[in-house]
Amino acid sequence: MSAVVIGLALFAAILHATWNAFLRSGGDRLWTVTVMSFASTAFALPFLFIYPLPVSAAWLYIVLSAVLQVGYSIFLVAAYRYGELGQVYPIVRGTVPLLVTIGAFVITGAKPTLYQIAGVVLVAAGIMSLALGKGRASTSSILFALATGAIIAAYATVDSIGVRQTGQSGAYAAWVLVFYGAFLPVTFLALRRRLLVDFRARDTWKALGGGVVAMIAYGVVVAAFALGPAGPITALRETSVVFAALIGWMFLGETLTAGRVLACVIVAAGAILIGL
Repeated sequence: MSAVVIGLALFAAILHATWNAFLRSGGDRLWTVTVMSFASTAFALPFLFIYPLPVSAAWLYIVLSAVLQVGYSIFLVAAYRYGELGQVYPIVRGTVPLLVTIGAFVITGAKPTLYQIAGVVLVAAGIMSLALGKGRASTSSILFALATGAIIAAYATVDSIGVRQTGQSGAYAAWVLVFYGAFLPVTFLALRRRLLVDFRARDTWKALGGGVVAMIAYGVVVAAFALGPAGPITALRETSVVFAALIGWMFLGETLTAGRVLACVIVAAGAILIGL
């Protein structure tokens, strides 16, 4: 991979951990993530008129990615209900390369390398250390976090194929964000029946700011997918677990024990080995 691709992947990791902190700090997190989608949609809309329409083969991937990301948002909100950022986030992100590697072996028969086997062991050990023992997250948060990771693995695979079908990463990302921004409020209304947004309130602008960060993070990683191999990019992005632990400690008042830091580093190291 080139230095540009590596830089994009690491930048996406920092941004991704940051917008998760916005979400974790919200009161009504389903409302927060829904309002966040407004910002993404607003920024993505102009690009629909700048880029040419995606080719017909790409639309299935665009819609499927948007639907999966709605599911991802709902499960992530559920995971953060009782779990801290520094606990839930590493479990979510570490599950992704773990499932991708196991899925490739089960579905396609692709034999993992020694690096990948070592990575799987490290990721599994890191997740277990976060999920077990003193100060662990609730069982429901852990299960929701694992499910969220599975959905991320699914839409990351869809995106890596879809962006190549489109031939234009900007157009692909814009359309996914617009569809996502339409589907999520509809889902909120189906669950809550009313969606009230006061643009004079601080929480509204905080959520919108988080949406901008999330949108940039998604656009950056899609651009990286267009320039380099999906596996190593996805692995490098999982270094965000370390950034999440630090952000949770610095800005959310979460406990930063030596054990939690070590677990995050182990998850990140394992994800990188899997990418290799």
